[in-house]
Amino acid sequence: MRADRNRSVRQKLAMPLNIVLAAVFFSALAAGGQTAAPVSLQEQLMAQYKLVKMGSDSSGVAVVDPGTLLVIQKGGVLSVPWKALALCPAKFQDNSLHPSAGMCAAMVKSVSKYFQKGDKVYPTKIEVNVEKAKVSFTVVACDSCNEVNPPTSMKGEVVFQFAKGYLEKAGVPEIEDTIGQVFSIVSDDQQGQGGQQQGRQDQPAAQEQPQAEPQTVQMGMTTDQAQAALGKPEKIFNLGAKQIYVYKDVKVTFVNGKVSDVQ
Repeated sequence: MRADRNRSVRQKLAMPLNIVLAAVFFSALAAGGQTAAPVSLQEQLMAQYKLVKMGSDSSGVAVVDPGTLLVIQKGGVLSVPWKALALCPAKFQDNSLHPSAGMCAAMVKSVSKYFQKGDKVYPTKIEVNVEKAKVSFTVVACDSCNEVNPPTSMKGEVVFQFAKGYLEKAGVPEIEDTIGQVFSIVSDDQQGQGGQQQGRQDQPAAQEQPQAEPQTVQMGMTTDQAQAALGKPEKIFNLGAKQIYVYKDVKVTFVNGKVSDVQ
């Protein structure tokens, strides 16, 4: 009887320990399953290329928050007005840019124009399709940088086509190098220099200072009047009724206190 009672007590004491061990086991499993998800290629590119935020003001479409400033390295990217629904993307493949063309370009010919090499733009959208091995890059003109007034907010797109399976193993720096062949990031130094140049262009030309009226010394002037016009002389010769004031480039003679000769 006593043995049965002891066995029952041991079983009751063991139950909480089993529960604790089970909780620890499942907690460990849960912790092992909560590993951080890898950062996608698109997220990494968007961290490198800050997208512009567009809005509107009294004049129409406007930049609310500028993104990463880029400069176009190759001509051939067709741009259309901001409100246009369709884009005619250029294609970059095998280190060569194939300009926007074909039926799409023909349809928007009246309202479109090609970005020029050196034009500055902001990225507005980045899309990565790993399965199709392509990265779509949409940009909008930085009209203030390009000195376009009134602003037009023209936008364009380039599709970067890679070999099948390339995006699954390529590093972000390699992809950025490819994008940089068309859209290179403007460095902080270049932005500063551009701002300085822009500032110099905005400043009006310095006005020429009007030339001062020439000082005049006339016959009959007193010594005080002559000094008012020419200033204090370097030397003064007193010869009785005659005085000679010597300046750097002129000599004035006074007789009885009045100008009688100037040499």
